[in-house]
Amino acid sequence: MTRRFAQVDVFSSTGTEGNPVAVVVDGGGPGAPIAEDRMAAFARWTNLSETTFVLPPTDPAADYKLRIFTPGGELPFAGHPTLGSAHAWLTSGGRPKGEDIVQECGVGLVRIRRSGPRLAFAAPPLRRSGPVDSDTVDEVVAALGVDPGEVLAAEWVDNGPEWMVIQLGSGERVLEVRPDIPALGHHEVGLLGLYSSGDVFAEVRAFVPGIGVPEDPVTGSLNAGIATWLRSTGQAPESYVAAQGAAIGRAGRVHVHDDGENIWVGGDTATVIEGTVAL
Repeated sequence: MTRRFAQVDVFSSTGTEGNPVAVVVDGGGPGAPIAEDRMAAFARWTNLSETTFVLPPTDPAADYKLRIFTPGGELPFAGHPTLGSAHAWLTSGGRPKGEDIVQECGVGLVRIRRSGPRLAFAAPPLRRSGPVDSDTVDEVVAALGVDPGEVLAAEWVDNGPEWMVIQLGSGERVLEVRPDIPALGHHEVGLLGLYSSGDVFAEVRAFVPGIGVPEDPVTGSLNAGIATWLRSTGQAPESYVAAQGAAIGRAGRVHVHDDGENIWVGGDTATVIEGTVAL
């Protein structure tokens, strides 16, 4: 069956310097569902960090349901696929029932808001938080090639993906890290460093070798988890910009705003490829 398809760049205004997501817009419907094994196979074939399938909602409060696959399996939530899929859904004629777009996915309902050219999602609550145990920290720090004394904090920021964040002394130090990717094993690791001045508040990197993504270009779920943790520690202003992707030739910008109730994580989105796929 022929289905509408788009490849959308997320967290970049240029259309090529963010993180691409493959979106199958017609992922389901009466008489036209895609089997789960075919979804997984297509995600392996695209070989992007994530591939998504837009489906009819099962929750009456939702505008659509989203299934999110990496080359290694399915995720209950991910940030840049959420924004890229909302962009593709809107571009294909989708209209939200209310003021915000409501996405149904593995972590429940996620609100998405339009603000000028940008889309932003409300960060879901953390499923796991608190300090990472010392044995795990030692293992991860060794794989990162970082001296343990450089680690300012090591915290769980699991909001679907099982992220831990390792905070180093500066954004510049984060960019210098050269990890031993195989040694990271199954760990889903975010690096964070804050800048002392400038338009960019934080530098972020993400490593997910266990699901086939050695370094993710720009990561919405990780940035959402980090923002939630930074709020709890009082380290971040109400609004800030995080940079991600420079270490692998990207120039992602993640715009974070804390309105006192929700933390909104957003960025620019642009369709780079559109057409149809046979699935």
